[in-house]
Amino acid sequence: MNIVLIGYRGTGKSEVGNLLAGKLDMTCISMDKSIVEKAGKPVTEIVSERGWPGFRDMESEVARDLASRDNIIIDTGGGVIERSENVEILKVNARIIWLKATVETIVSRIRHCTERPSLTGAKSFTEEVKEVLERRTPLYENSADFAIETDDFNPDQIAEKIIDQLGAPRKG
Repeated sequence: MNIVLIGYRGTGKSEVGNLLAGKLDMTCISMDKSIVEKAGKPVTEIVSERGWPGFRDMESEVARDLASRDNIIIDTGGGVIERSENVEILKVNARIIWLKATVETIVSRIRHCTERPSLTGAKSFTEEVKEVLERRTPLYENSADFAIETDDFNPDQIAEKIIDQLGAPRKG
């Protein structure tokens, strides 16, 4: 059984995934890092060369590959839920957990991040986060087995909430 973390950028998927891996004696794999390794270039270059649809194609390939594995934690990119086939394949052998945060929290956490290109074009950063989050929220909601609010909790507290919700045995 895998654990799949979904949610917008800045909700804590990477840090919480790594903490969970240590607490549950599992391996955490970042889908975005896997895509970057596979392409041999950063996300910004992939999107510049192939557009978002090309990036999403690579993301779907990585989702299929990771879904075939067992006993891993999958730290997804925020847009993995934009293709229903990604969710369907990941869900076969996993519990999907949605890490949620408000627009304000997300903006404060990722405001200086330059690893991802704009999703909407000429909007302000806050407007973009708000617009994309509004569009994705129903997709996250429909994909997740359960959700964890992350605004007022540190990554360790979030990991503990996930473990409690899953009823998972801790390492050692």
